[in-house]
Amino acid sequence: MKDIAPAISPPSGIGNNKPANQAVLDWVHEVELLAKPENICWCDGSERECDYLLQEAMRQNVLIKLNEKKVPRSYLHRSNPNDVARVEQFTFICAPTKEEAGPTNNWSEPGETYAKLQGLLKGAMRGRTLFVVPYIMGPPDSPLTKVGFEITDSIYVVLSMRIMTRMGEVAVKRLGNDPAAEWNRGVHSLLDIDPARRFICHFPQDNTIISVGSGYGGNVLLSKKCLALRIGSYLARKQGWMAEHMLILGVESPEGKKHYVAAAFPSACGKTNFAMLIPPKHFAGWKVTTVGDDIAWMQIRNGRLYAVNPENGYFGVVPGTSYKSNPNAMKSISHDTLYTNVALTDDGDVWWEGKDGPPPKHAIDWKGNDWTPDSKEKAAHPNSRFATPMRNNPVLDLDVEKGEGVPISAIIFGGRRSNTMPLVFQSFDWEHGVYLGATMASETTAAATGAVGQVRRDPMAMLPFCGYNIGDYFRHWLAIGKRLTNPPLIFNVNWFRKGEGGKFLWPGFGDNMRVLKWIIDRSEGSDAALKSPIGWLPGLHDLDLAELEIDHKCVDELLEIDHEEWKKELAEHKNFFDSLGGVVPEVLMKQGEQLAARFAE
Repeated sequence: MKDIAPAISPPSGIGNNKPANQAVLDWVHEVELLAKPENICWCDGSERECDYLLQEAMRQNVLIKLNEKKVPRSYLHRSNPNDVARVEQFTFICAPTKEEAGPTNNWSEPGETYAKLQGLLKGAMRGRTLFVVPYIMGPPDSPLTKVGFEITDSIYVVLSMRIMTRMGEVAVKRLGNDPAAEWNRGVHSLLDIDPARRFICHFPQDNTIISVGSGYGGNVLLSKKCLALRIGSYLARKQGWMAEHMLILGVESPEGKKHYVAAAFPSACGKTNFAMLIPPKHFAGWKVTTVGDDIAWMQIRNGRLYAVNPENGYFGVVPGTSYKSNPNAMKSISHDTLYTNVALTDDGDVWWEGKDGPPPKHAIDWKGNDWTPDSKEKAAHPNSRFATPMRNNPVLDLDVEKGEGVPISAIIFGGRRSNTMPLVFQSFDWEHGVYLGATMASETTAAATGAVGQVRRDPMAMLPFCGYNIGDYFRHWLAIGKRLTNPPLIFNVNWFRKGEGGKFLWPGFGDNMRVLKWIIDRSEGSDAALKSPIGWLPGLHDLDLAELEIDHKCVDELLEIDHEEWKKELAEHKNFFDSLGGVVPEVLMKQGEQLAARFAE
């Protein structure tokens, strides 16, 4: 399937919706002179425009229309097999100095990088259409909301941005005519999808992102990880708020008491599942609602943290998604969805490993080849994706558009760990909680290129997404804590602990409600906890395990703290902090010493 669309001339009334802001017009003109497109399409986000772009995308084999009865108004896209995940090794923070980018980012000198990228973009859109996509991140009336314009030569990007952001007139209106107003400049070109010419570059000081050589969502939907997290975290520190890689969910008790929780898990660790959790039958009357599944922007109001979800859709990992694992996600992606790199069945439906029911006898795999259950290759790529509007989610929170955000009662950190980390524990205070976030780790998955299954430290799940020096990022967390008079409690969870024989000890999925209930109880002041060297743990009877078929031995093991394993863990914390080359705040080094001392008592 093609990634690269030749030029198109839209019918009258489509593609000529120019904004009045002179700064935007000048910038687009500059890129036009450099990239030499055949024509320019100014997107307005209208239904008419969308219908036209979908027709064009099918005509050019960029999208395949799926069976209208099975998956209404949905389409399949296949990316180039060399272009299927985020490329952290080609992602750069182009701050003025290497120190500002810090030890966890790839740094590239801004002047040289601009020159290199301009060289790559020179004439890159010849014979193609340059699309200008205006969008906002955040609810239309939120003080946190940011305006972005993305230039792209990919029709797939335009259609994905339409799902993932609030796109079109709303952004032009929000920006207004002031040429000095703040907005993000994003330039994307597919070039020729050559990994040797693939770069995703962020210029935080200029609020600019340039991405070339990729068509994969995480590298080219510049609103998402690029603006909402990398540029967002830089702006957040400068402006006194927080941009975090966190889901936001609401939990309402049968009595109508509601709390909101934000949780940071690395990619492919169950964020979307947790955000759309369905409580087990035992919790009749409890409701879980989704505010966001991936990104939280948080500000302080009245001494509390309030969060908004800046996105308008979900860009989730498909394999393993089923009615058993995540019924709400399945309902969300049952219509109006853009699929990438899943298998196509003979009757025009989509299929992936882990979907309900038996595999099809024959399908076309994500590379466009014949596939049967006997094939050695997987039918869907392990990092295949869906992009679907958040409106499709049957448990979307009613306050998702609330500009001021929702008040956060608890923050959860978690990763995929086979051992060491108990099912759940609570930090002693904010500083200890920041230490837990700063040292959190996870076994790697297919969401990023590289080896799978290695334990990687991933502070606050922001390792690939923090747009500036990680030491300053930790300082920012500590500074936010000092400004909070009613801070959220901080917890750590691990759904992935394994017992002997490598089996998961905890059932996960809907039963994570049992852990969430304890977290909510603690947020309401419950004293149902035992003090341990690592924090507050639930006692055996503090977790509501009624009607759960689980061996008491498993629960013991899930909550066990193995001193030998923790000795190794503490040594790894120290090694990780040392590897950052002296940028870690003294307060966090002390937290590590205090933790070690508690084990020695």
